[in-house]
Amino acid sequence: MAGASRLVHRFILPLARASFFLYGFLWTLKPRRARSLKEVLKLFYLDFLRVEEEDVEVLKLDDEELVTRCRNPCPILKLSLRFNLDTRRVCREVSEPVCRYVLSKLNPCLVFERNYGHIRPYEESCEERIRWRREAPRG
Repeated sequence: MAGASRLVHRFILPLARASFFLYGFLWTLKPRRARSLKEVLKLFYLDFLRVEEEDVEVLKLDDEELVTRCRNPCPILKLSLRFNLDTRRVCREVSEPVCRYVLSKLNPCLVFERNYGHIRPYEESCEERIRWRREAPRG
């Protein structure tokens, strides 16, 4: 079993990360701009992640932040379950960097946060927050 674990960590996760980054990079070749969090919901969740509207619950959407819970069929969740990996680790390594990259291309002022206390399979959905970056006080 140690050999299989080594294989997963040395090859499978880097391959998954590279594949998702390639998809994210190719998706961002077409210039898209988000000027509101409502546009982020459409561009990021519905267009980029291809989450169906019925699979994304919007907990909060205002001028300052977007909070969602997704129940979509997730390839990273499937990968984690298939290889008995903790989704909190796999999402940090595979998904989160790509999500941050894509959001930065939509608008460099966006901040992405995943709630690792509310993530599948430990909860019924995965919760994420996207907000506008606040500038540091000048002084």
